[in-house]
Amino acid sequence: MPTRTIRGPAPAAPNSSGWFQAAFSCTRLIMLTVALVGRPNVGKSTLFNRLIGRRMALVDDRPGVTRDRREGEARLGRLRFRAIDTAGFEDADAESLAGRMRAQTEAAIADADAVLFLIDARAGIIPDDRAFADLLRRAGKPVVLVANKAESKKGWEGAYEAFELGLGEPVPVSAEHNEGMSELHDALQAALESVLETAAATDSDDSGISEGNESKEDAPNRPIRVAVVGRPNAGKSTLINRLIGEDRLVTGPEAGITRDTISIDFEHGGRRFVLHDTAGIRRRPRVQDKLEKLSVADALNAIRFAEVVVLLLDATHPFEEQDLRIADLVLKEGRALVLGMNKRDLVDDKDVAPKKLREDADHWLPQAKGVPIFAVSGQAGEGLDRLMQAVVKMHEVWNKRFSTSALNRWLEGVISAHTPPAPSGRVIKLRYMTQPKSRPPTFILFGTRTSMLPDAYVRYLVNSLRDTFDMPGVPIRLHFREADNPFAGKD
Repeated sequence: MPTRTIRGPAPAAPNSSGWFQAAFSCTRLIMLTVALVGRPNVGKSTLFNRLIGRRMALVDDRPGVTRDRREGEARLGRLRFRAIDTAGFEDADAESLAGRMRAQTEAAIADADAVLFLIDARAGIIPDDRAFADLLRRAGKPVVLVANKAESKKGWEGAYEAFELGLGEPVPVSAEHNEGMSELHDALQAALESVLETAAATDSDDSGISEGNESKEDAPNRPIRVAVVGRPNAGKSTLINRLIGEDRLVTGPEAGITRDTISIDFEHGGRRFVLHDTAGIRRRPRVQDKLEKLSVADALNAIRFAEVVVLLLDATHPFEEQDLRIADLVLKEGRALVLGMNKRDLVDDKDVAPKKLREDADHWLPQAKGVPIFAVSGQAGEGLDRLMQAVVKMHEVWNKRFSTSALNRWLEGVISAHTPPAPSGRVIKLRYMTQPKSRPPTFILFGTRTSMLPDAYVRYLVNSLRDTFDMPGVPIRLHFREADNPFAGKD
């Protein structure tokens, strides 16, 4: 349901002329939800990106690009609201992909306080527009009729045709060229004003309205950003739907349903998360379609901005080459990694026994020794609690810091156990160590001739760090610096 956060005292006269403007002033903020709806390819995602001020939703000339609901904080003049981009509305069987997309659009309308109904002004009114208008009238939400693509004379003529829909005066705009935004602001303000007046009359005792004077969140209470990635049809959207307890994302047997990276706020076990559902990532040579390239790029960005990445493997075909490529990419980006062996209900129990999963993970991903791996089923809801507990644990490990004294005691021990080699008789000395940063844990080791250290000895140091300081599966950055030679440059 939409949330309304109000700062400052409640207005004395809800119907006064200045009340709505005061609602969006610096002293008072009311966050309402506006859904952008319409048939496919009318420019909903383009307008959504325009309202939130950045390219968040994928945009392409072909219809049906958007499939899942995408939300973002929008701004139009002085108005601030939460916008929902939706899939194109089509009359289709409920079990088909188009029908499941339509159900998501209907859910967005139900959650919204007001609706921006977009039509293609250049194409004029078609039967699907009329069917959609009937649905919106039954929903009983304030509707702003937006005639998009009205930058030409033909577009203006199509905009006037929209009067026959019976939803009031259409607002001609061009989301792509940023035209008509002032008129859209006025129309949306009028629609939201009616919502706010109704809410003020209904919630006169402040029921359901929370004060918004909270201070900035403390770091421990910030949500953990989690990206769920994997190959196409690994069950990412199904697993997230099961976690949040609702059919928030479009799912089905078809591979590649998800295109946009969708962010969802979620709370589990007293901890807050922001889950990012991503498109399936195939091998680069197979990605030829422009839209799929955009989807994969969106997924890679989700990995870069995540703190913990859950890589879902298909238990019926685990640890394929592409799974290992994605895992390696996550580790190179320095993100904490958790493996989920999904679809465990489709294989024998011996194939997903904890001991076997541990052996397989350490064999195929030696660079992330000890990475947590769990057998889960997004369809049946099995193993999800343990998976989220591992996400929290890995986030804590990813943020670990250690004292310089503890690190140098460790360094003395590993050098005593295995002295660094002396290539060509040249002695390598490792003097001291420090940790300049975490997220991921990063260490600097000072010494002489450190560039000559063999890779095997570097792996020995990293694995010893991982075991001694209990950092399983987390990427560890170990940098070397040469100690200054006081005699360099002297005769």
